[in-house]
Amino acid sequence: MTANIEAPQYPFGAPFRLDIDPHFVKLRKDDPISRIQLPYGGEGWLVTRHADAKVVFTDQRFSRAVTIGRLDLPRIMPTPTRPASILSMDPPEHTRLRRLVAKAFTSRRVEELRPRAQEIVDRRLDEIEAAGSPADLVPEFALFLPVTVICEMLGVPARDHHRFRAFSDALLTTTAYNPEQIAAARAALDEYLIECVAQRRAQPTGDLLGALVTARDDEDKLSEVELITLSQELLVAGHETTSNEIANFVYLLLTNPKQWELLCDRPELVPGAVEELLRFVPLNTSGQLPRVATADVELGGVTIKAGESVFVNAQSANRDEDVFDDPAELNLLREHTPHLAFGHGVHHCLGSQLARMELQVAIGTLLRRFPGLRLAVPFEEVPWKVGLMVRGPKVLSVTW
Repeated sequence: MTANIEAPQYPFGAPFRLDIDPHFVKLRKDDPISRIQLPYGGEGWLVTRHADAKVVFTDQRFSRAVTIGRLDLPRIMPTPTRPASILSMDPPEHTRLRRLVAKAFTSRRVEELRPRAQEIVDRRLDEIEAAGSPADLVPEFALFLPVTVICEMLGVPARDHHRFRAFSDALLTTTAYNPEQIAAARAALDEYLIECVAQRRAQPTGDLLGALVTARDDEDKLSEVELITLSQELLVAGHETTSNEIANFVYLLLTNPKQWELLCDRPELVPGAVEELLRFVPLNTSGQLPRVATADVELGGVTIKAGESVFVNAQSANRDEDVFDDPAELNLLREHTPHLAFGHGVHHCLGSQLARMELQVAIGTLLRRFPGLRLAVPFEEVPWKVGLMVRGPKVLSVTW
């Protein structure tokens, strides 16, 4: 490790489109586990290599639960980790909650949902085509599919998605909202879900939210707070990341027309192309949620002491020269793509198979239906979201 007189501020700068800060190349080579100054709570460690990232994700000495409610610990977001969140639990508590919903997100169950996802996309593109160009693919397409699917899985009416859209941005903020606004958004979303739970108690349903209510009331497998929090996280995570990735992927392909043409000519490449796009696109603006060492840990020649916080930048790990050939190049023919876009270990994204399916259906159908799709404005005029943990265009105006 290179000694730092003063740890640099992290994130290193405001995200710019889908670019990755070139500073990560030097860090991976010279200082792969380095000290950083976080926006809140002081200093922590930054992990930038693929192998080290996998260790942090799997070694149970790196705890998420220790971060709960800790204002004194370094963090990127203005509010500390929330109690009762599956994202903030370690095993066995994490395992208990994950088992309650895991069956809904297995590969087999997701494949059963594929025809419905295809139906949603086809109907939506019919409407977009009938309305004529230009069209804004962010609200009219990218958001529509994931919202509809997760709402149907949970049993939340899709007509209500406007009620939680603003809540999602507030819950994923880094600088766009202040703590009071975040608390208000969380309370409003909780209130909405409490209403949904009450409806299922009065009239049981067979959807995922109904199954969670049964697990709470009849089987005592989770608390009331866990029920609401888990439902909230499924609702937000079930659409926010995938909708941004649909828009990001379309933007990237349309600004690399040879790649778009390749997939138009060879649609069988779409599943593999989705994996490469997941590797290549830096969805998160600042990296994964923090973990705290519960004991001294030797990692990459550095001693991380008990009580110190560790941040993994999976986007940097996905550009690791020791794992990927020409990692800075988008190669849709890449055969081996062990990316960490969905994390790794016990906190590997629960909805990863659902996200993959939705991305395949969305991108594949756009390629087939609109091979002449193109941006309706110069690429440098596409506006981007700011102050959030995820990247994505605010508007993606296209024509055909």
